[in-house]
Amino acid sequence: MAKKVLVAYGTTNGSTAEIAEAVAGVLREEGLTVEARAAGSVASAASYDAVVVGGGLYAGRWHRDARRFVRRHGKELAGRPLWLFSSGPLDASATERDIPPVPWVRKAVVRLDARDHVTFGGCLRQGAKGWVARMILRDGKGGDFRDFGRIEAWAAGIGRELKSG
Repeated sequence: MAKKVLVAYGTTNGSTAEIAEAVAGVLREEGLTVEARAAGSVASAASYDAVVVGGGLYAGRWHRDARRFVRRHGKELAGRPLWLFSSGPLDASATERDIPPVPWVRKAVVRLDARDHVTFGGCLRQGAKGWVARMILRDGKGGDFRDFGRIEAWAAGIGRELKSG
């Protein structure tokens, strides 16, 4: 029986959703049944065999919807394989070195015994919502710093781990 995996995400401008969809696509290629959903739209994680949760980073904090999802479904998450990811640095730092999780996420990794956490580069495009985003773009510091090769390799590792038991 194929394992059912949830990839839940918190995003403001869609960049983290695109990472979540890439993760879900790789997991599907690995033969898993996968749903990628906005974290706020998930009523329960109980029907999933494994969960991946991603959140965009904003001013050093994980996206509110991702935090709420982890708090709301903590008991369900603690009982199954769990991976977390963050997206956010608007520079090449996430591809140059391992960036540790922000404090709230670090505590969630420990509390829920998550199998892994990784930080991917972020993306901020013209037209982004929010005053801070507009200021960053005005200062010329936007752009797309996501490394989809790295994202897909990470997801493939999750797929292999789930398939091996």
